[in-house]
Amino acid sequence: MTDQGKGVVKARIAQKLAEGLAPAALNIIDDSHRHAGHGHHHPDGETHFTVEVVSAAFEGKSLIERHRLVNALLSEELADRVHALAISAKTPQEAARA
Repeated sequence: MTDQGKGVVKARIAQKLAEGLAPAALNIIDDSHRHAGHGHHHPDGETHFTVEVVSAAFEGKSLIERHRLVNALLSEELADRVHALAISAKTPQEAARA
């Protein structure tokens, strides 16, 4: 996966989360430009992401269980190109209240 074209890592994240969580809403933001010059930054970006996901798969799960689920789905990306991942993981009911 290293040194792939821009947008490939984001697309893989979207695909894995869609397949693993069947989200009602999914927003993936590449925050890499905010970390230029820091460790693990790549010229093409795709090293630092924010993931906002709404899924019924989070029902009955604690915040840490939700984060572990997302991290498990993205384990390959986190082991390679992705250095940082901020996660917002809500159930549809929680998202409706926000």
